[in-house]
Amino acid sequence: MSSFMGELIGTMILIIFGGGVVGGVVLNKSKAQNSGWIVITMGWGFAVAFAVYIVGKYSGAHINPAVTIGLASIGEFPWAKVPMYVAAQMLGAFIGGVIVYLHYLPHWEATEDKDAKLAVFATGPAINNPVANLISEIIGTAVLVFGLLGIGVNEFSNGLNPLVVGFFITAIGLSLGGTTGYAINPARDLGPRIAHFFLPIAGKRDSDWSYAWIPVVGPIVGGVSGAFLYRLVCL
Repeated sequence: MSSFMGELIGTMILIIFGGGVVGGVVLNKSKAQNSGWIVITMGWGFAVAFAVYIVGKYSGAHINPAVTIGLASIGEFPWAKVPMYVAAQMLGAFIGGVIVYLHYLPHWEATEDKDAKLAVFATGPAINNPVANLISEIIGTAVLVFGLLGIGVNEFSNGLNPLVVGFFITAIGLSLGGTTGYAINPARDLGPRIAHFFLPIAGKRDSDWSYAWIPVVGPIVGGVSGAFLYRLVCL
């Protein structure tokens, strides 16, 4: 498998499980409906863990442009590969969004809440405050990249590292995700948001493009900040 396909498939898996758990919680007549935030954060944590297990051997499983750009900014990843990785991540996230749509096909019409339907694909703020929302995404992603670099220098039993990373993602969601839904990943938000725009989802709302820049810009700034902070204090 090429590194391009590794990132595409890994990000697709991330969205299938991550968007899938949100769909299960918020869409009407799902057996998981109203199971809550802990279920969502655990679902995203396991989504990351198993995506890393599946494709880490082939691409390093960044599955996140903020991680790719953050690593490149401190010389831990070649800039020449960044466009290819980001393109693969975006395409994988879009495909993952389409698959989630197909999986929940009869539930879109059964769900009246247009915001809930958008939430399956994209994040949104609990309180709409662009400055505060941007800060939340910067902090969350800075913690993510700083933590990933820190976890990476530890020695774990063979095969344990991806599971630790998954629990770390869960911790971020539980502690920092309540403000914006913790995109902390431009591809995770923008790819499925584009899918939401194009897909024939029954009774959907607009794709909230006025907010869409925040889960793109915030994670990129946060990813670079977290990487430089780690290099400053730990290397």
